[in-house]
Amino acid sequence: MTPPIPEPAEIIQPQFFCRSRKFSFAVNRYRLPNGVVADLGYIAHPGGAVAVPVTNTGEFVLVRQYRFAAQGRLLEFPAGTLEPNEPADVTIKRELEEETGYRALAWTTLGQFYVAPGYSDEIIYAFLAQNLEKLTTPPPQDEDEDIEVVLMSPVALETAIYGGEIADAKTISAYFLARQHNLL
Repeated sequence: MTPPIPEPAEIIQPQFFCRSRKFSFAVNRYRLPNGVVADLGYIAHPGGAVAVPVTNTGEFVLVRQYRFAAQGRLLEFPAGTLEPNEPADVTIKRELEEETGYRALAWTTLGQFYVAPGYSDEIIYAFLAQNLEKLTTPPPQDEDEDIEVVLMSPVALETAIYGGEIADAKTISAYFLARQHNLL
């Protein structure tokens, strides 16, 4: 991803700020680069990382995870939020082990992308994880995680994407980045 040319809006008047465990939300009156004044809100997020894990037999490792905001379980690639000052590759290596019980011995950077730039500054860093080995004792999952590991063939994965069973944007984006690079 080529970052956009910086054109910061001027904050004229802060109006509302709220911080949660992983991100914050702010509403401010801004003067936009074109001169328009607008009251706008956005989510400030530290960023995240996602892995496209592929076993030595060519199966994809996904997780079926309860997502509070979606009020249900989503099928997605393992991912996680960057900790303060943590590089994305460190984040995703930890998350892959915690969420799936696998460790990857080979990593390829796929790229990065905004999740929802209309209301968030979150950037997702995508990686291909290969040469997986199953851990005998995986690290504990985060307390609030409710995860089931799911293995899928390439045909089953694409069928799930096109059929709407996989509706997670970062999973779909990361998969097609890996395919575009002819890495699958």
